[in-house]
Amino acid sequence: MSEYIMAIDQGTTGTTVLLVDRFGKVAAKGYREFPQVFPQAGWVEHDPERIWESTVESIRSALQAGGIGSTDIAAIGITNQRETTLVWDRTTGRPIQNAIVWQCRRTSDICRDMKQRGLEPLYRKKTGLVLDPYFSGTKLAWILRNNPEAARLAADGRLAFGTVDSFLVWRLTGGAAHVTDVSNASRTLLLDLESLAFDDELLEPLGIPRSVLPAVCGNSVVVGRTHGIPNLIDGIPISGMAGDQQSALFGQACFEPGEGKCTFGTGAFMLVNVGDRPLPSSHGLLTTVAWTHGGQTRYAFEGSAFIAGAAVQWLRDGLQIIRVASDIEPLAASVPDSGGVVFVPALTGLGAPHWRPEARGALLGITRGTTRGHIARAALEGIALQNRDIMKAMADDLGGHLASLRVDGGAAANDLLMQLQADLLGTRVLRPSQVETTGLGAAFLAGLGTGFWSSLDDVRSVWQLDREFVPSMEPATARTLIETWDSAVSRA
Repeated sequence: MSEYIMAIDQGTTGTTVLLVDRFGKVAAKGYREFPQVFPQAGWVEHDPERIWESTVESIRSALQAGGIGSTDIAAIGITNQRETTLVWDRTTGRPIQNAIVWQCRRTSDICRDMKQRGLEPLYRKKTGLVLDPYFSGTKLAWILRNNPEAARLAADGRLAFGTVDSFLVWRLTGGAAHVTDVSNASRTLLLDLESLAFDDELLEPLGIPRSVLPAVCGNSVVVGRTHGIPNLIDGIPISGMAGDQQSALFGQACFEPGEGKCTFGTGAFMLVNVGDRPLPSSHGLLTTVAWTHGGQTRYAFEGSAFIAGAAVQWLRDGLQIIRVASDIEPLAASVPDSGGVVFVPALTGLGAPHWRPEARGALLGITRGTTRGHIARAALEGIALQNRDIMKAMADDLGGHLASLRVDGGAAANDLLMQLQADLLGTRVLRPSQVETTGLGAAFLAGLGTGFWSSLDDVRSVWQLDREFVPSMEPATARTLIETWDSAVSRA
């Protein structure tokens, strides 16, 4: 009997491959970075072949590290950087240009034009998203307008579009499957959240023909089998797919409405399960598909803070007040409070629920008595406070306070930050023993798709708590911090 699920976690700067056993433990891991491409200011690209090479090499590395043969792999799950847009020739499988990455802002003019044409309410209602260069639809429209080869291949019915999940499945199956999962599809601006299908009313303003689109599938079904891949036997089922943030929500076992997670990476991504209907947000959140499993679809509210771990990197590389990122916790803990200093980490604008791209970072309340420790603590408080804004918006939309928040990502290892998060949210913060929750979610979905795990209860039993952080800050102190923060945000 095959004993492991392989989870491919294809991220913005590199690819991680995990081999996960029946107890949800990571038995082996492989990782490879790949280059970032910046053709001009505001543009971000990836070479699709470098993405594929990093995937193949990470597969080899994980199998070698674990001393595991591919005959021991029961299934493959995929999770990926969302919204990044790729196009390739169906006949040859050759990418015809670099991928346009989710961070790329080149389609700002397209978004502005669509807003001026009064189209934003249509897209907001049908997709749960806003008209922003972040999402895949305007990126694909830009390619069709600016790449003559893409336009020609589309006219001939030979152009294939996909997010990274689609591209990896195409390659892993030797070109046999052109699919995307419903969670990634919900990030394209092209999917109707009610019908869970690509919608002509959304395609037409962008000039996107149906012929280029992948088939939309559930998140926990067999979509294809491996064929001709180095270090893998043919025939391994690919049975789980989800965008990275939805995969982390699943990996955190947030299966019931009101359960939520926050991933602390470069930014902070908070999702909360809202149940089986795509609820609209009145407080600046996105509505997205969480997953479809066993014939049931779950939706989520999503709020993103653009800067979280990146604020610590700025203190390290810009201000140089710490030597390595891990120095921030003892430095911030060296003072009892921030000494009145407030840091708004709007270094690239403010995301949900403010949506103020023009906002800029602010460091306020500095005196002659301010030290490195005060600035470090203010930075951690700023990360926690902007997450509080998101969680408050979620609570207001849901009509109730979240009882707890599960956390993951690199900065979740910072005990002081997690305690501040619990204090300022006024809710319990739960950190799992396995922090690779994005890859773990893909593994769970793939395992459920093949019977490796039999039910959500099986998966829930695998999730293990490492530490619980309980609010302990005096309410008056928390109120003062929040009031000072609100004033600072208005000035950022």
